Amino acid sequence: MNKELLIRNFSRYAATYDQHAFIQRHTAQELLEKMGEGNFKQILEIGSGTGNYSLLLRERFRQARIVSVDISQRMNEVAAEKLKDKNIELITADAESFDPKEKFDLITSNASFQWFTDIAQALASYRGLLKKDGVIAFSIFGPHTLWELNSALKALFKDSNSTTEKFTSKEDITGILEQHFQGVRIKEAIYKENFSSLSELLNLIKFTGVRGDGLGNKLYFGRKLIKSLEEHYLEKFQRIEATYQVFFCQGKAS
Repeated sequence: MNKELLIRNFSRYAATYDQHAFIQRHTAQELLEKMGEGNFKQILEIGSGTGNYSLLLRERFRQARIVSVDISQRMNEVAAEKLKDKNIELITADAESFDPKEKFDLITSNASFQWFTDIAQALASYRGLLKKDGVIAFSIFGPHTLWELNSALKALFKDSNSTTEKFTSKEDITGILEQHFQGVRIKEAIYKENFSSLSELLNLIKFTGVRGDGLGNKLYFGRKLIKSLEEHYLEKFQRIEATYQVFFCQGKAS
């Protein structure tokens, strides 16, 4: 994962992110529901973005100290406006190397771990940041995300490599979690969105950073290419539809 490009993409569209992040808002609600009850006093949120999940955490855990970390300073600036007077500490840092020098009751993240360079190493380090019986709970996009677009791209460009196809599988994330945590639970959810045109889908991807460090092989999506791609898309799927595969994961520190 190209971290510099990732930062640039998310920072560029931070101001308009909320207008397009329908799936991310839905997974945030779902993650909180699946987490269940918990008396968490010290919470570390990873990949807080524009603060939508942060706000839900504050509403649920009113007395908790919340530290929220995001790699994009611009995202944090947008979040700061939204979270004004919510008593949430916002930190700009790469969460894969972040060392807060304290321990937490809950480490949680909504739809950000798929951008990590080494998720196995990150989860191992987070185990060390949890207190005894502390909980890790997160949602993460799976490799089946945007498979329709990936398929259409491969029809036009045989060597097209997709970022989403490299996302961690359910089997792999299960194995990693079970190495470090007890009571591991993973639930898979599939969400679908329909669009009036391929351009509408591509705009949503651009404004929410769903593909992180680029589309395909950094292809330039000119009008002619979009038309050809849309024709392939409609021929195979009869509609412009996008699938999002999401894993809701939870484990406990012993």
